[in-house]
Order: sequence, then C-alpha cells, then structure tokens
Amino acid sequence: MTLAVRVPEELSARLPAEQRGPGLDRDAVRLLVSRGTAVSHHSFGELPTLLRAGDLLVVNTSPTLAAAVDGRIGHARVMVHFSTRGDDGRWAVELRDPDGRGTTRARAGGPAGTEVRLPGGGRLVLEEAVSERLWWARVCGGEVPGLLREHGRPIRYSYTERDQPLSVYQTVFALPSPDGSGSAEMPSAARPFTARLVAELVSRGVQFAPVTLHTGVASAEAHEPPYPERFSVPEASARLINAVRAGCGRVVAVGTTAVRAVESAAGADGIVGAREGWTDLVVTPERGVRVVDGLLTGLHEPEASHLLMLEAVAGQAAIDRGYEEALRRLYLWHEFGDVHLLLPDKDSHAEHCSSNCQ
Repeated sequence: MTLAVRVPEELSARLPAEQRGPGLDRDAVRLLVSRGTAVSHHSFGELPTLLRAGDLLVVNTSPTLAAAVDGRIGHARVMVHFSTRGDDGRWAVELRDPDGRGTTRARAGGPAGTEVRLPGGGRLVLEEAVSERLWWARVCGGEVPGLLREHGRPIRYSYTERDQPLSVYQTVFALPSPDGSGSAEMPSAARPFTARLVAELVSRGVQFAPVTLHTGVASAEAHEPPYPERFSVPEASARLINAVRAGCGRVVAVGTTAVRAVESAAGADGIVGAREGWTDLVVTPERGVRVVDGLLTGLHEPEASHLLMLEAVAGQAAIDRGYEEALRRLYLWHEFGDVHLLLPDKDSHAEHCSSNCQ
C-alpha cells in the first residue's frame, strides 16, 4: 500500500464540524489541496476560489440509510448492518457484536440458515455468502425500508464520540430512492457542502452533475476491495460531463463513489454514456481513470483500498506528499474529518485541454 504510517487515534474526527463550537457549520473543516506534489492548506469555504468557471463537480445523490438494527441469535445480542439491496429483494448484511460502548466489533458470519430475530417480530435468514463477512439474507415478516425507518440508526464506529441523528449523515445532495435503497455509510466527501456554498459555486460558473452509487458497509477492521454496488449515471449528467471535457473544463469527482460511478459509465475512449445497474469496477493505477481530472475526498486509512483510486487520479508521489503534510499539520480523519482536493498540475492539464480542443 502507499502509506507505511499509522494514523494517531487523536486525529480521528469524533464529532461533526458544526458540533465543535458555536456558530460553526458543516463547512468548518480544513481543505488540503494537492496539485501534483505541490501542497497548500485552506478552509473548505475557500473551495469556490480554488475551482474556476467551466469546472464540473460530479456528486453522489445516494441517501444514507439508518442501516444498523439490533437483533438476536438465540439469547445473544447482535447488530445487523444492512449493506446493499439486491435485485431479488434480498439484502447483503453484516452481523457484528455489540462492544458495550454503543459501537460494535467484527463477528464471524454464517452459517447459511442462521436466523436473526428483528424488532417488530420480523426475522432475518442468512442464505448465501457474499464475502468472508457479508451474506445475502432475506427478511421475513416485514419490509426492510420500513424496518430501517422504525428501528434503524446510522452505522457508528468506535472513533466517534456518540450516536448522531440520521440527518447528520445526509449530504446536501442526497435524494430519496423510490425503492428504499441508499448507502449503508454516508458518501462523506460531500458532507462539508452547504446550500450557501453550492450557491456560491454556481454563481462562479461551477456546474454539478448528479450520479448515484449506493455504497455498502466498509467496516474499519476490513479494508477490502469494493464489491459490486448499484449505480446510475443519468443521460443529462453524461452529456454534461462529455461537454465539459470537450470544452476543456475539469471534471472533479466529489468522493470515491462518484469516481466509481462515472468511470463505470465511460467507454475506452473516455466518452460517458447513460448507464445504470451494478458495477464491479475497481479503479487502480494500472487501470487508470478515463474521465476524472480531479477528486475531492476524505483522508483514508493507510490500509484502505481507496488509496489505489487516489493514486490512479493523482499519482503515488502526490498522495505520499499530501498525506505526509496531512499528518504533519494534524488534519482530521474519517467521515466527520477534513478533506483533500486532488487537482491536476497546470502543465498536465494544459496538455489534456490542448489535445481535446484541437
């Protein structure tokens, strides 16, 4: 992996930015900017001055689900994390053990046929392994969206200070899904955006292209490559992305989920088409990116597979340099933490623009 360092526990963001002091809003986080190996430090509120008219932000509209539900196997308490809704109505789930501190720890999955009693009289039956820790399961005696609305709460990890309402985990771009699908964990790169900041970006000529990718659970103990996830790139967004690229604007993805969605909809020539369905694409430096010029993302653990995607966008030297600075300047990690903007350096982007505009 890229980083051979450990992130100190004290750099975990334990509270949302707006709860750290009076008068603060979601955008009260720091913004690390990497242009190649050149690094600069900003507040997130400066983002409109770092982008330019003609740039395009690709944003994920997936809503965050209250995906954690209490259950019992026999007399034992378990926590069910509802991860991904399948086309056949089943859900990929992860079972975890309560740790006595309001959070959970890893638990071995299976075997097939295991039944979990759920609140409200329903039960969950494990049917088929998805991975070592995830299982396709069917809920009997109720519908999952209703179960999550009535009994669910957001997935919470031990580095956070306390439970938070679901509204804290919704981004300004989130839209309800007709079938109750959504993301088990917040597409957190977009969390610092506020309506005011979006309006300022629009007033400066920055455009937005909505896409959807419902992200599954990413337990802190298991930094696995992403498994297949449902996504959608609408026709209007595909046309806008292609027009911006042809006009020499920069396509900047807000979050690794937006990268996965838009790159899954791109052909070998980099032209994006309207697509929806499932994607198993893993963006690596070897595969590279065909559409995305830049990326706005959180700070990832050294073992996280997302770092390979960051390398594909910006190169290993830029990621190593950026993370060295993030550690030195005590940036905060995780979903309530600070953010990192990866932009192309001027020379490489000028070459890309010149070749597109001839």
